[in-house]
Amino acid sequence: MSSYRLTSYASGGGCACKIPPGELEEVVRGLTGHRSPDLLVGLDDGDDAAVVRIDEHTAVVATADFFTPVVDGAYDWGRIAAANALSDVYAMGGRPVVAVNLVGWPRASLPTELLTEVLRGGNDVAREAACFVAGGHSIDDPEPKYGMAVTGLVDPDRLLRNDSATAGLPLTLTKPLGVGVLNNRHKATGEVFEAAIASMVRLNRDAAEAAVAAGARAATDVTGFGLLGHLHKMMRASGTTAVVDAAAVPYLEGAREALRDGYVSGGTRRNLEWVRPHLSASVDEDELLLLADAQTSGGLLVVGEVPGCPVVGEVVARGDAVVEVR
Repeated sequence: MSSYRLTSYASGGGCACKIPPGELEEVVRGLTGHRSPDLLVGLDDGDDAAVVRIDEHTAVVATADFFTPVVDGAYDWGRIAAANALSDVYAMGGRPVVAVNLVGWPRASLPTELLTEVLRGGNDVAREAACFVAGGHSIDDPEPKYGMAVTGLVDPDRLLRNDSATAGLPLTLTKPLGVGVLNNRHKATGEVFEAAIASMVRLNRDAAEAAVAAGARAATDVTGFGLLGHLHKMMRASGTTAVVDAAAVPYLEGAREALRDGYVSGGTRRNLEWVRPHLSASVDEDELLLLADAQTSGGLLVVGEVPGCPVVGEVVARGDAVVEVR
């Protein structure tokens, strides 16, 4: 099974294969859906998941996420995809309860034994999260795809949202950046970056619990739109401006070298172009590309301090730009 390079069977990889944020916003513009005071989070601000109140103390969190292979190892791809899907629930301050698998598989070109390994990886990560996996849906697809639809629970009074950032609070990032350029290098060369895999399979559960315990009210996870893209969405929704200290942002080992050697995805470049009209920066283009790097299963970006995680900037009153990088 190890002779199959899964990344060679897909045109994109991981969250870098997302539809560009500007295009996606045009697609869903005007699709307001059902209006109700019990729909706590819907389509309005492109948050990480939908949230519906069930009673005074309970709300349901619903999300789905899937993508093409981001690494060649089937088991690791399954783990990464599952951690990424579960992350949307954690980004809302919730607890995942049950998930179903989403599978697209090229039966004519890849053995089903590899799919078993993908599903085993997803199942192992869900078990670590104490989240049941109960079935799913599969189709015959020219490109391999895997992910999960996840349902979780959250206390409405402890909900994390992307429209609740408050001026005067710090910005905390709970995982280093750089998996995008490293994954792109892996796809091109076959080099394996164990630190990147370890980062992507690590659950955002502990970070979310720490953020909620610290009183945070605003957060998002950093995935396909990059730090700058997700930060722009949060600040735009909240009516505030983020000031990022570029020197404080942590990166995985090898990320800058991968950037230097040209392993930048098209998704990363589209992220930067989308944010650029709303950006003020005193750093060079390479630094901006790293900050826009399309992440897969990235960390949480929290408004407030999370113990043990680096503060990478602050939220201020809305200025001329939505995001400033210094």
